[in-house]
Amino acid sequence: MINIGEIQTLKVANIAKIGAYLDAGTEDAKDNVLLPNNQVPEGVEVGDEIEVFVYRDSEDRPIATRRKPLIQVGELGLLEVKETTRIGVFLDMGLEKDLLLPFKEQKYKLQVGKKYLVGAYIDKSGRLTATTYVGKFLSSDSPYKYGDWIKGIIYSISDEIGALVAVDNKYKGLIPKGECYSEMKIGEEVECRVARVREDGKLDLSTREVAYKQIDDDAAMILQKIERYDGFLPLNDKSNPEDIKDRLKISKAAFKRAVGKLLKEGKIEQTEKGIKLK
Repeated sequence: MINIGEIQTLKVANIAKIGAYLDAGTEDAKDNVLLPNNQVPEGVEVGDEIEVFVYRDSEDRPIATRRKPLIQVGELGLLEVKETTRIGVFLDMGLEKDLLLPFKEQKYKLQVGKKYLVGAYIDKSGRLTATTYVGKFLSSDSPYKYGDWIKGIIYSISDEIGALVAVDNKYKGLIPKGECYSEMKIGEEVECRVARVREDGKLDLSTREVAYKQIDDDAAMILQKIERYDGFLPLNDKSNPEDIKDRLKISKAAFKRAVGKLLKEGKIEQTEKGIKLK
């Protein structure tokens, strides 16, 4: 049985002028799938097994290739938009034929030349198709625990809850709104720390170290900012949290910890208008 959209190992049923036909396992030669000549290994014989990826060509016929796709059915992949058409956009999946992402499967507008995280599925017509609704492809049973560092891709951003992250393209993660200190974009690859594993298995993430480890980096960054602003920074422990976040990309709590460290070390002094070098 041939599975569209998957890498599989098939046996050579017969060899023709245009290529090798691979056994579909249905006992009907009409169902066998063609591996074109330019993909047939040298010296191949009837009965040999070949690992191939099967998809549908421009005439909707199953066809095989030995090239490795960037995505298979049921998987997520970061794919580049090649062109926009009246039926949707086409994505580069690493093969001769591009992957269609229909307009109805676009959660947001996509731009040619940019990469987006998409999932691959088989539509009602039996074609491999892409979608930006990737949450259903992700699970909550990750092997990660508190304090682990992970890599993922932002696939959705909500003003209310934060940035949704596909961890390893397999697991559900969230950078909460309060942890989004810098501008984040859909498709951006991030490295985060697991701040909490929820009861349902979903991961709360942070782009920063735990407080006692982060404080040195924050203090050094604040010193650099003060020096850049001619020895004075118009922020102190009475400043609005949003002003601190906009200028320094850290929380007010992190700011106060770092400033406390610098005050204790005698490197700065605090005034009613801000902090300055001592």
